[in-house]
Amino acid sequence: MTVEQAEGRPARRRGRRPGGTDTKTALLDAARQVFSEQGYDGATVRAIATRAGVDAAMVNHWFGSKEGLFVQAVLQLPFDPKDLLDRLTAGPTDTLGERLVRTFLTTWDATGGGHFTALVRSVSSHEQAAHLLNDFFVKQVFTRIAGAVAPDTPQFRGSLVGSQIVGIGMARYVVKFEPIASADIETIVRAAAPNVQRYLTGDLS
Repeated sequence: MTVEQAEGRPARRRGRRPGGTDTKTALLDAARQVFSEQGYDGATVRAIATRAGVDAAMVNHWFGSKEGLFVQAVLQLPFDPKDLLDRLTAGPTDTLGERLVRTFLTTWDATGGGHFTALVRSVSSHEQAAHLLNDFFVKQVFTRIAGAVAPDTPQFRGSLVGSQIVGIGMARYVVKFEPIASADIETIVRAAAPNVQRYLTGDLS
């Protein structure tokens, strides 16, 4: 007999939640929600575990700490960087802006913007989140793409592309500016892609 049974208390749930939902997956989903709402500093292990419907000890069991959970829930991007670069640069250069805007919106929409929002809300308090936005998105993705097609200044062009894509993400998922927040992807692509294309291959003088 467990201590909980002896004291007439319900046993704490461990391992798997009712219905067979995997505890680790439930914690990852809950973490993205709480991090997107509260940022890294504001999110607590207890709040995440409560949202997932499991004991808070499961966070340490599966991830070691809140930091470990954050890394897996937010910093593990929902796409492979090399595959992303290959796909974006494979088509015609003059439609690269369209592909870039469409790819990022489609990827982020698939998680309701959760990955992006959690990342942005945590930038001010978590060094790795800021590092990911700058070094990965701007330097490793946007600047590399610009370097493959740009006539000059790939770093400047990559930063401009980053400002556009991250700005759209902020408006759509974080502050939820209307009608950007509810617009269909193709509407945003048609409006934003010409700017992104100019940043990549146009005359910036």
